[in-house]
Amino acid sequence: MSSVDRQMMSRALQLAAKGRFTSSPNPSVGCVIAIADQVVAEGYTRPAGGNHAEIEALQAGADVTGGTAYVSLEPCSHQGKTGPCADALIAAGISRVVIACEDPNPEVAGAGIEKLKQAGVEVQVGLLDDQARESNKGFIKRYEQGTPWVTVKMAASLDGRTAMASGQSQWITTPASRADVQRLRAASCAIITGIGTQLMDDPSLTVRITNTDVGVEDQLRQPLRVVVDGQLQMSPQARLLQQPGDTLIATLDGAEQRDKASALIAAGAEVVFLSALGQHIDLQALLLTLAERGCNQVLVEAGAGLAGGFIAEGLLDELVCYWAPKLFGHTARPMFDLPIETIDAHLALSVEDIRQIGEDIRVTLRPDKDY
Repeated sequence: MSSVDRQMMSRALQLAAKGRFTSSPNPSVGCVIAIADQVVAEGYTRPAGGNHAEIEALQAGADVTGGTAYVSLEPCSHQGKTGPCADALIAAGISRVVIACEDPNPEVAGAGIEKLKQAGVEVQVGLLDDQARESNKGFIKRYEQGTPWVTVKMAASLDGRTAMASGQSQWITTPASRADVQRLRAASCAIITGIGTQLMDDPSLTVRITNTDVGVEDQLRQPLRVVVDGQLQMSPQARLLQQPGDTLIATLDGAEQRDKASALIAAGAEVVFLSALGQHIDLQALLLTLAERGCNQVLVEAGAGLAGGFIAEGLLDELVCYWAPKLFGHTARPMFDLPIETIDAHLALSVEDIRQIGEDIRVTLRPDKDY
């Protein structure tokens, strides 16, 4: 494929990024239509129920007959809340479609490509495939592995402490870092915390930025708030239950918990009863539940126990740490409770990104492949 093809697909991926805060549970997709190496139309996925990227581009009104469509994900071939995009491209007279990566959704999974080919459209697949998969890492993982992409977020002192021994933790990082966390929240379908954090901080766990702050047209959604509360200790008066959006409480399946659930349900919470793994909630079961609800990406904002649980159970996809240039001392609380006893048993991480946020340093890491 040519340098022009790469340029056009790069633009399609830029457009796809516009939907990363709003397209879920659908993937965020970008589409560019070009004729004679000139862009004549473009679009990106709107919120669920709205137009897909290809339809947005076609509805721009340009004559695209004989043009090439560059799409960051395989055009859909089935009737959902909107019509099949492959059919729309064929009807518009598109002669060539360049696709970054195939759609893992079994309702598509190559069927869109095949439909285009059967209609005589030239199809090429794989241009900037890695970048396209990265742009939809949560959607792709949900369909390929059955669980959402899990990001654990931590704010810590330079000596790796997240709170004083008393539990005092506000504020470790600067306002700039806290604003950056809002972008992480906005890009997530759900925010998971533990009952310890809820009882200590009584957080809201809401997105407190607007679409204008992140440079997108569509209104941001409030992620599902999830509290892991094995014994249902959460109060019906918790701040979480006073916020816009939905709150899900995950608890162990037992008679005592079922008795306690009614008050929380009356206060507006949804309660799900999950199996145990040892003495705690099976976090894999929780992730499967969230995937069934269409969650592509989840953000874990929790204490050392729950955050460590996701890591210890092999459920971590990405770790985002905000390091403040402060020292809290050896009696302060650690970042993670992890059962690591020897150096050889360490968890190896790869650094994906390092940048300064205000006075703090943000480091993004991912487990090595043998995790």
